Amino acid sequence: MNVTNLIVLGFLRMRPMHGYEIQQLIQQSRMDDWVNLLSGSIYYALGKLEQDGLIRTEAEVRNGNRLRKIYAITEDGEAQFREMVREALTLSPHSMKSDLALGLAWIDAVPREEAIRLLKQNLEQVERTREQWLVGREIKGSYGLSPIVMAAFDNAIGVLELDIAYLKRLIALLQEEKTD
Repeated sequence: MNVTNLIVLGFLRMRPMHGYEIQQLIQQSRMDDWVNLLSGSIYYALGKLEQDGLIRTEAEVRNGNRLRKIYAITEDGEAQFREMVREALTLSPHSMKSDLALGLAWIDAVPREEAIRLLKQNLEQVERTREQWLVGREIKGSYGLSPIVMAAFDNAIGVLELDIAYLKRLIALLQEEKTD
């Protein structure tokens, strides 16, 4: 499944818009915190989706020297979007693939003190991310989000809390080994 296409089609279901507006909505919603998405991929997706007949140019608007295309989703795009949502609903909530796990497999290649320091940096980052999600849940909750969206927030926060506990355990294990 192409996540970028799903996001672009999803936003175009809201209303016709141009690529920069989609990019702004992604940043405002902090979607780029939990989805692997490059801004350039949005424009590539728009071109490809239009070529495939899933979206169409509704208007072209001049903004200074820049000409912006306003895109709208087509009936075929709507059908494709629904299929992509169906596929997404069958996927695991969290991937078990982890670059951290790969690093842990060869942690002995790094001096213990450095490994502890790096894991502490990682822990601080995950704690900051959890705080951002908590604030985001509170802000978005004030807009009256659906219970399903709130459950997604709670799940992400729960995973971050598990990651925090995991990193603390790894640090403690390394510190215990140091004193042995």
